[in-house]
Amino acid sequence: MTDSTPQRIEEPDITLDGAAETDTVEIPQPQDSYVKLAMRNMVRKGRQSLWHFFLTTVGLVGLLVGLAYLTKP
Repeated sequence: MTDSTPQRIEEPDITLDGAAETDTVEIPQPQDSYVKLAMRNMVRKGRQSLWHFFLTTVGLVGLLVGLAYLTKP
């Protein structure tokens, strides 16, 4: 799981007298894509996701068979 806080990278800053100072540069983390979040959610809720997939498949096949029956010559 990724953390939404930005990472900090320290870069040395060389001054004229030779002493090194460190500046902190923040790099923002990219947000997770919708597909990645959906896959993570599907893995977390496996049984419910499989049940919804089954219902969607049965509904779609039923719709196609029903349309084929209604449009039969």
